[in-house]
Amino acid sequence: MSSLVDSEFLMLNSYYIGNNFNTILYGVELVLYFQTMQVLLKSKATQRKIPAKFFMIFSTTLLFLITIFVVTQMVLGEEMWIINANYPGGQAAYYEARSAVWCQTVGAVAPIILQLMSDGLLVYRCFIVWADYRVIIFPCILWLATLVFGIIDAALSGAPSGDFWEGFAAQMGVTYYALSIGLNIVVTSIICGRILYQGRRIRQQFGPAMSRTYFSAASIIIESALPYTISGIALVITFAISSGICILFQEIYVMFTCVSPQMLILRVAMGRAWVKTTATQAEREAVTSIAFAGPSHGISESRAPQNRPSVTVHLPDLESLDRSSEAAESKEETSQV
Repeated sequence: MSSLVDSEFLMLNSYYIGNNFNTILYGVELVLYFQTMQVLLKSKATQRKIPAKFFMIFSTTLLFLITIFVVTQMVLGEEMWIINANYPGGQAAYYEARSAVWCQTVGAVAPIILQLMSDGLLVYRCFIVWADYRVIIFPCILWLATLVFGIIDAALSGAPSGDFWEGFAAQMGVTYYALSIGLNIVVTSIICGRILYQGRRIRQQFGPAMSRTYFSAASIIIESALPYTISGIALVITFAISSGICILFQEIYVMFTCVSPQMLILRVAMGRAWVKTTATQAEREAVTSIAFAGPSHGISESRAPQNRPSVTVHLPDLESLDRSSEAAESKEETSQV
């Protein structure tokens, strides 16, 4: 009896804390969304050949779905703790009784669609980073598997006698989250590995300054959606052991299914995201990185790459050019007279 009370206490506290995290991350999502819209609406975005309309629709859909999730979670909390505070069996019994109502089903389907959209964007970015279709074959198979099990899980959880946290629906939920987070881990590892490899190669050839410019920690975290994957790992572990704290990690995970891709879209819109030519562009800029050494000493390459000859381009003396031009002008005036 005591362990049951403790598990209910942990579940209710996790749900309450998760709702607080939802409001914080929802505010972050609103800021990122409006910044993205502002950048995409500028003419510079279209000049960089960014699919602005697609990203605007994609971002708006993400915001709409996450709004559904946040609202349904907050409404359930209000009904559970305030409106039905004296429900027979307590708040935990009310939560279980309301888990299959239509509004909660809608709130459960929205995260599944969010996850499919976010994972699809992540797989696409994996192809952009590697520029090779063979790399995304296995992630695409995992994505299709999450689609199938996501539909099954939503149908079982939304059934009149269904319960997302117990029975066969819970087993399907573990399978669904395991596939989804396995996809996150695979794609995140592939993207991080590519960026780290290219960054190390650029650092060895051209120094740490150029490596930091193109392969910073921010680029690794945002491009690979690392917070999304880490929160998913915490969710699938706690969900598999039936811990009450899994509700907290579920809400954080769902919020990052929206926040992480929105950060990536904003980075793409601002022209800072990885493109197919990023690695070659970094090498080209490193090789041609030159600076003026002085007005009469020519141009010399700054920070010449290791084991590469420095490039020096000599310019003629500016004073001699002035004297020769004055002599030519005076000679032309004399000839005219």
